[in-house]
Amino acid sequence: MSSLEKDLFLSKLPSRPPMRPGLQTGSKMRMGPGRKRDFSPVPWNHYFETMEDVIITRGISKDSFRIYKSGSEGPVLLLLHGGGHSALSWAVFSSLIISRVKCRVAAVDLRGHGDTKVVNSDDLSAENMSRDVGDIIDTLYGEDAPPVLLIGHSMGGAIAVHAAAKNLVPSLQGLCVIDVVEGTAMDALNSMQTFLRSRPKIFNSVESAIEWSVKSGQIRNLESARVSMLGQIKRYEEEQNSPGSSHAFVDTAINEEEEEEEGGIAKKEKKNEPTISVKEDKPEYTWRIELSKTEKYWEGWFKGLSNLFLSCPVPKLLLLAGVDRLDRDLTIGQMQGKFQMQVLPQCGHAVHEDAPDKVAEALATFMIRNKFTESKGDIQSGYPSF
Repeated sequence: MSSLEKDLFLSKLPSRPPMRPGLQTGSKMRMGPGRKRDFSPVPWNHYFETMEDVIITRGISKDSFRIYKSGSEGPVLLLLHGGGHSALSWAVFSSLIISRVKCRVAAVDLRGHGDTKVVNSDDLSAENMSRDVGDIIDTLYGEDAPPVLLIGHSMGGAIAVHAAAKNLVPSLQGLCVIDVVEGTAMDALNSMQTFLRSRPKIFNSVESAIEWSVKSGQIRNLESARVSMLGQIKRYEEEQNSPGSSHAFVDTAINEEEEEEEGGIAKKEKKNEPTISVKEDKPEYTWRIELSKTEKYWEGWFKGLSNLFLSCPVPKLLLLAGVDRLDRDLTIGQMQGKFQMQVLPQCGHAVHEDAPDKVAEALATFMIRNKFTESKGDIQSGYPSF
């Protein structure tokens, strides 16, 4: 599809809600001829109302889970991010869903991720992480917990299914899984280490990390990248540090593609491939979690997931970036009407970041259809559901 055809297609989609001043949604920010996009980070409080650390006591140990919240009435949407991401990946989506329906959101940094600090941060087993979900709900709301919808992306979607199947959330009202299907996930595990090795290990600034995330296609929405990448990276600390030593790292601010505007159409000019630079100054940022070291847990997240999902006795919504992601069990289940499915084209794997408005519309429609809540305005869905 050419740039012109893509622009014509996008122009037919439902319009987005008004944006906060100074922020723009979309992977391309229309800033006029010759203007570069803004890769500066945006703080969490542009999208969430509060931030808190929930302490869970287990024996003599205490685990602290970072949670971002918004809303004061309606069901609670407990948002679980994908592997390597953080609660901030839900930032833009959270502000949009709150504006559409009466609900509360609670986005969690799962163990080993973001600013959550637990005693055993290396144990990312499905059993342990799903138990975390139940404990977080219990600690936040106690015995009188409000209705809860578990919403998870990728790894977080798998953990949501495990928690629901084990009845770890007694007040569970609904389940939404975003772009995770057992068959596709299991097939992808063989190439996951290769993908992880292909990523830069070090960034020279937060801005360069944001730039890389957008230009590599990891996050196609610049607005979301500017807030969510802060939860994926941390200050670089080298274990063996010697005075005057030099460090090789990927300078990701090398502009793999510069975009200029000509008559409203984005013109892409390809630049040189990333190069390895050697600088005397110590690199500043790296990934918060080494996903390659979590490989032993991957199969446990996804094996048997389709049947677990189908067995959950609550209304279910499956959001996918492509219909080709369905495996056999889910195809049969969908034909039998066991869950609602919606496909959101023009998205990468991080569907809720690439098209937060479309995900918010789909979820709002799902909630209203099942009488979970009330609308704050007109809900328009740009894509058919099945």
